[in-house]
Amino acid sequence: SGAGAEAVLLRHLWRKLRASGPVTVAEYMREALTNPAQGYYTRRGGIGESGDFITSPEISQVFGELIGIWFISEWMATGKPSSFQLVELGPGRGTLTEDILRVFNQLTSVLSKCDVSVHLVEVSPKLSEIQARMLTGGKVQPNTEDKSAYMEGVSKTGIPIFWYRDIQDVPPGYSFYLAHEFFDALPIHKFQRTEKGWREVLVDIDPEVPDQLRFVLSPSSTPGTENFIQPEEARDHVEVCPEAGVIVQRLACRIEKDGGAALVADYGHDGTKTDTFRGFRNHKLHDVLSAPGTADLTADVDFSYLRKMTQERTTTLGPIKQREFLKNMGIDLRLQVLLQNSRDTATREQLLHSYDMLMNPEKMGDCFNFFALLPHHRLVQPESKSPLLPVAGFNELLLK
Repeated sequence: SGAGAEAVLLRHLWRKLRASGPVTVAEYMREALTNPAQGYYTRRGGIGESGDFITSPEISQVFGELIGIWFISEWMATGKPSSFQLVELGPGRGTLTEDILRVFNQLTSVLSKCDVSVHLVEVSPKLSEIQARMLTGGKVQPNTEDKSAYMEGVSKTGIPIFWYRDIQDVPPGYSFYLAHEFFDALPIHKFQRTEKGWREVLVDIDPEVPDQLRFVLSPSSTPGTENFIQPEEARDHVEVCPEAGVIVQRLACRIEKDGGAALVADYGHDGTKTDTFRGFRNHKLHDVLSAPGTADLTADVDFSYLRKMTQERTTTLGPIKQREFLKNMGIDLRLQVLLQNSRDTATREQLLHSYDMLMNPEKMGDCFNFFALLPHHRLVQPESKSPLLPVAGFNELLLK
C-alpha cells in the first residue's frame, strides 16, 4: 500500500537524519525520487492523466512532430550528414520519441539516404519496459554484459533503438540530443544569503513535531556554498543543480567534437527566480517535505547556469517561451490541417483544447522554455561561404 511505503521511506530518512544530522536538499530529493525501494520514479513514474503530472507529448502529438521537424531542419542546415543519432534523456513513456519517429517516417523521402538510430538514456527499469512496448511493440532483447546498451530493439518503423543508463554510454557521433522535462527532476542544492555569508538550506527532523521534516540553515559554509555559488550572484536565495551542469558539459563536449545539436525543453528561467522547489501529487501542489516518495519533486531549470556550464564550447540559443518556439515551428498551420482532416466535433475540440494547453500563457505557453546548444560554426560564418540558415524555432521556420 502507498501509506506503508510512505512510512518506510520516512522512517529510513528519519534514522539517517538522526544518525548523521541534516542532509542537503539534493540528497533529500535523491532519496525521495530514486531510492531503489521507495523512490517516486523507481516505484511508479507517475506520468499521464492518472499520474501526478501530464507532459506536453501526452497532451498533443503535434508537440513531438514539431520537435521532429526541428531536428530534420537542423540536419538539412548542416548539409545532411549520412547518419544521425537521436538521443533522448529521460524519455518518459516514449511518447515523444514515437511522435518524432512518425515524422521521420512521413519524411522517408528526405531521409532515405540517412542512417538514423535512436538512443534512449533511461535509469528506470519500469519506464524502459513501457518505452519498449510503445516504440517496438515489445520486440526488444536485453544485451549481453559486454555492450554499453542494456537493451536493444527495432521501432515499428524499422529504426534501431538502444537503451543506456548513462549518457556516457551512448556512442560518439553526429547526434541530436533531446531533454524534455529532464533537468527539472535532477536534485538541486538550495542556498540562502545571510549576514554571515552564504548558507546552505538543509532538511532535518522537526523537534517540535514527531514524524515531520523541516528546512534549516547550515551553521557554517558547506562544500556547496564554496563550489556552487557564482561570485557575481545578485540573488539572496539560489537553487543550483550541479548534476545538470555536468550533463550540459557532456552535451557541449560531444556537440563541439561530433556536431549535431541539443534541444532542452523545460520549466525554467534565465537566472531570475529564487525559490521554485515544489512537489506535485495527483496534479496538485504538494508540500515537498511531507510523505517523501509519494510526490513528484521538481525545481525550475536555471538556463543561465546551463549556459555558464557549456563553458563556451557551444553556442546557446534561448531560453524562449514555448508558445514562441511552437509558433515559429508552424504549429498554427499544423493545427489548421488537423482540424480540416478531423471528421468529428470531439476530435476538433480535443485539438483546440490541447493547442490551448500548449500555447496559452496562463497554461504552458509561458512557463515552459526552449533552449538549444549548437556548434559555433552553425552560427558563426567562415568567410565567403553561402549564408547560414536561421535556426528553426528560435526564428521562423523556413521550409523550402
